[in-house]
Amino acid sequence: MINMLNLLQAIHPFSDGLLEYLDQHVKVREVARKDYLLKAGHISRVIHFVESGLLRCYYLKGDTEVSSWFMKASDLIISIESFHLQKPSYENIQALEDSLLYYVDYSEMEYMYRQFPEFNFVGRVLTQKYHVLWAQQLYGLRMQTPEQRYEWLLDNHAELLLQVPSKYLASYLGIGEVTLSRIKSRRRFLIPR
Repeated sequence: MINMLNLLQAIHPFSDGLLEYLDQHVKVREVARKDYLLKAGHISRVIHFVESGLLRCYYLKGDTEVSSWFMKASDLIISIESFHLQKPSYENIQALEDSLLYYVDYSEMEYMYRQFPEFNFVGRVLTQKYHVLWAQQLYGLRMQTPEQRYEWLLDNHAELLLQVPSKYLASYLGIGEVTLSRIKSRRRFLIPR
């Protein structure tokens, strides 16, 4: 839990009361590779902090799985709309690696927002961070050619190329697996910049 506290307190120091509350309410969960944190149709009732591991968020478009996000160590995980509105999710969250997570539920989170002003500040900063990442992702993945999307991935999330199966990366990039394979092959023969 030290990594989570360090990350959050780097944004704003916590009061002793908030530290005590977190110590009493934060729970730990181990998730095995291929297990689900959330399945579509269920409500995202907890927010997770990834201590270690890798997870993906995806939805179904017909029979096709479309990866929308990958969460790694030091990331937060929720199905955004489901968690904030407490309504059934259209997304699934699945572990791609054995993962260690810390979490609090929705009501505990709301309590911290009401009782601890510093937590409100931290929540706002994190919300801004993820909004910016989401906007960058939307532009990077939806407004560019397949080659530019791959370049965007290399520039922003190169570690995913080593950790995530190609079929998930291709759906994340909005391209087919064959197209991704061709782009990777062409890049191997390019002279480095």
